[in-house]
Parts: sequence; C-alpha cells; structure tokens
Amino acid sequence: MEHLLFIQTGFGVDVHGQDVTKASVRAIINAIHTNSMPGIKNLLPNQDLNNMKVNIKLAVPCDKDKLNIERVKQEIPYGTVTVEVLDGGMVTSSGIYLEDKGDQNDLMYIVNASVETGY
Repeated sequence: MEHLLFIQTGFGVDVHGQDVTKASVRAIINAIHTNSMPGIKNLLPNQDLNNMKVNIKLAVPCDKDKLNIERVKQEIPYGTVTVEVLDGGMVTSSGIYLEDKGDQNDLMYIVNASVETGY
C-alpha cells in the first residue's frame, strides 16, 4: 500500500466456544462498523472502491492455525484484502463452562484488530 488513508482499531471476544475466527470477525466489525468514510471514493484511483487496499492486522492469542483467513476477509466488502496475524490478544477465564454453548473449557479469546485502508 503506497498511500495509507485510514486506520481503524477494534477488539472482539468469543466468550464461549474458544473460536479464534469468531473473535477475529468481531474485532473487525468493532473496528469498521462505527465509522463512515464518505469521501473515500474521491481519494481512490478512478474513484473506484475496488481500487482500495485493506490490510487487516490481527493480534491473536492462540490457535492461529485454526484462524479462517477467508472468513475474516469476507467482512471487507471492497478492494483487495490482506491479513497479517500477529502475536497478541488475550486468553482469560470467562468464569463459567457452558457445554451447551460449545465450550471446551472456561476460557474466552480476545483478539485485537487494526484495519488499514488506502491504495
């Protein structure tokens, strides 16, 4: 990405089920769904949203091999999307084990996201 225009940050949690993809998707939603970029088309080449480049950085605490990158990319509707997976986030106790919620243990996964947008 030659021209960085915006950086949005967020976090996501999977309280039950220990699903790092679910926590990552929630982190991206948290980062992008409370913002509006009404002038972005005017900044992109040919005023085309598909010329946008989006780099997602995810700080993931564990189970990186289980992270579904293609599912993560689906949260970005336009442009070329890349994903970087970094060490970070947190694993901590949810305080309760609920088998009917898919829990394997009482842990919850917390993922941090940085969504960089430009061209």
